[in-house]
Amino acid sequence: MRGGRLTWFNVTSLALGFAFLYLPMLILVIFSFNDSRLVTVWGGFSTRWYGALLQNQPLMDAAWVTVRIAFVSAALATVLGTLAAVALTRYGRFRGRTLFTGLVYAPMVMPEVITGLALLLLFVAIGLDRGFWTIMLAHTTFTLCFVAVIVQSRLVAFDRSLEEAAQDLGATPLRAFFTVTLPLIAPAVVAGFLLAFTLSLDDLVIASFTSGPGATTLPMRIYSQVRLGVTPEINAASTILIGLVTLALLTAALVTKRRAAR
Repeated sequence: MRGGRLTWFNVTSLALGFAFLYLPMLILVIFSFNDSRLVTVWGGFSTRWYGALLQNQPLMDAAWVTVRIAFVSAALATVLGTLAAVALTRYGRFRGRTLFTGLVYAPMVMPEVITGLALLLLFVAIGLDRGFWTIMLAHTTFTLCFVAVIVQSRLVAFDRSLEEAAQDLGATPLRAFFTVTLPLIAPAVVAGFLLAFTLSLDDLVIASFTSGPGATTLPMRIYSQVRLGVTPEINAASTILIGLVTLALLTAALVTKRRAAR
């Protein structure tokens, strides 16, 4: 690239990269509107499989469980991740900071199989019945680090003199944080929540280890049915899941961009 211009090589490389990433998902979305029962044979445009999906009670129950788990775990991960980011940013070089930082960020690089197995052994050891709450706790553990990274990046660029000015005017440190700091870092907090929500929606491995009776998530339900054969309802359910994830990520990007432009 010279003078900021795109060459044919760069454009081709970019197109091939996007095709490799998104062409399979595009094909899935297209065939979710296929009128034929044969998922690989186009039989005309139709939305009837979305209507059939609403009549598929196991899939609908799994979707409701997934959304509830994602919302609760994302909310908890946002609170804990924000507190962790504040501790890492504000308190400098305290004793054990390196260990604390490593513990916060470890789930980002830890294989999900290891995380899921470790949490399974923990729940069994303490006698906690697996179900909705164990998946929620597992997803909180898994997504907390992503929230911490996003919020910490915003706190590093935050001008602390604004807090100090509020405290000079009589505000307590806690009140200064909630009235000055939190509104300014709110886009990062919202972005962290949406990312955590998206990761929870999409998780299969950790949920498989920590689930129990009556707590089957949508990715688990789709995977179990795909093993018996792909059906049009699965394509429709997968398309809706892709849409939810895309919407959450676009919203997070939009919130961050608008705040940065101010």
